[in-house]
Amino acid sequence: METRELTVVAGSFVGFQLLFSVASPLFSSTFTPGYSRLPTSKLTEWNSRLVSSVHALVVGLFCLYILWFDDAVNADPVWGEPGLVKLNVAITCGYLIYDLVLLATNWSTMGDSFFVCHHLAALYAYGYVLTRGVLPYFANFRLLSELSTPFVNQRWFYEVLKYPRSDRLVVANGMAMAVVFFMVRIFVMPPYWARVFSTFGTEAFERLGIGAQVAWITSCIALDILNTIWMYKIARGCYKVMQGARARKAEDVSPVKQKQMNNHTD
Repeated sequence: METRELTVVAGSFVGFQLLFSVASPLFSSTFTPGYSRLPTSKLTEWNSRLVSSVHALVVGLFCLYILWFDDAVNADPVWGEPGLVKLNVAITCGYLIYDLVLLATNWSTMGDSFFVCHHLAALYAYGYVLTRGVLPYFANFRLLSELSTPFVNQRWFYEVLKYPRSDRLVVANGMAMAVVFFMVRIFVMPPYWARVFSTFGTEAFERLGIGAQVAWITSCIALDILNTIWMYKIARGCYKVMQGARARKAEDVSPVKQKQMNNHTD
């Protein structure tokens, strides 16, 4: 790993830690009145999720830029010039290390084995990108999934602030979350794996070596399994919200119908 990438990883770790401990509390207490009334455990998770959303927006938008404008990476997905991708991956690795430390120090209130598995699988695969500069296209494509994270975090913010599930903002965010999560994590699976399979047997694939090949494929399988589980949970949640909205609508209509029947009878 080059000095630049090490510096970015370390800077990312420190930057997100400062965002968590300094910037988020100041910003949240200023613009969200309900923030100061939350218990300590919720304050920790609130700051963590705000940092998560910032990371997701930075990395996700950077991914789109690379996907649209980095011709070298798109032309050679296995060995293309990885400069910009390595920079983005380094930012993400710093964030993942920060988040693992945060989870470890607050395990009783924030511990989640799924997140730990996700982070470790990602770090395992991204390590090859940073040290050998391989698979830049696929690493960048994977990071597109971060674009769904702000919607997931916003759902939690509404929930902890006691917004009713029937609130239009909550419903709109929930629907957007489901759609974006599906688009960037589930819908992209077939074209992603088609591009993966197209490299099998090529000289570029053989040059990777067994270590990088195993890290690449196994981490992708693990991440896709986790994304599928999360998509199932999100879909169930959306279904319950929609069922509840229909039930409330039916309850609102029933008194009107009853009144009409009474007037007709009279």
